[in-house]
Amino acid sequence: MDRQQLRIAGLTGVEITLDIAGAGSRSLAFIIDWHIRLLGALAWFLLVSAIGISTHLNAATRSVAAIVIVPALAIYLLYHPILEIFTRGTPGKRMAGVRIVTRQGGTPSMGAMLIRNVFRLIDSLPFLYVAGLVCCLFSAQHVRIGDMAAGTLLILSDVESEASLGRLSAQLTGSKLAPNVIEIVNELLRRWHLLDTIRRDKVARLVLGSADTSLTAEALAPLGDAELYRRLKALYGT
Repeated sequence: MDRQQLRIAGLTGVEITLDIAGAGSRSLAFIIDWHIRLLGALAWFLLVSAIGISTHLNAATRSVAAIVIVPALAIYLLYHPILEIFTRGTPGKRMAGVRIVTRQGGTPSMGAMLIRNVFRLIDSLPFLYVAGLVCCLFSAQHVRIGDMAAGTLLILSDVESEASLGRLSAQLTGSKLAPNVIEIVNELLRRWHLLDTIRRDKVARLVLGSADTSLTAEALAPLGDAELYRRLKALYGT
């Protein structure tokens, strides 16, 4: 069965296509992460409990319960939110070869990550993430309810997709250009020598005119192939 794909908006022949992670890849990432957070919480619980026993602390006291139980629960419950917000992923996702992105292929904001993780409470119903798994199996882009609310999805991460997303991310930082224009310029430059001259020059004029409204069609019409390429490079910052 063909993989679902995310096609970032662009002009004909100059779009980024990313493979969307299916339920299998998502499940593998979740299982790995579940074991890591469970073992982390259990390790803390056993370590502090052992320290408490060796120092003859009363395990029934409220202070010891807070030292032992609360951090263990925090490790288990806050594993995904903290790692996804501050490291843009989890060990399970990296090992499974998946990455969280927005519907436009960008890096999700902190707010989106928080929304995505709050909705885990719904995705986990009635038990073992049944609601989230069913949603992934039958939704168009294999997303769970949290992804729908946050506007995110998971893509398969490989060398090519990471390189494309990395270039786009670098250009988006501090750029005044619209994300879709940056994506188009990136792909047009990357495929410049593979496209037909007439076709690429036409697309280049459309892109330059879209990026700079002061450039009229009349002003762009006389520009040759080399000059169009130079201006695109300057627009892209290379």
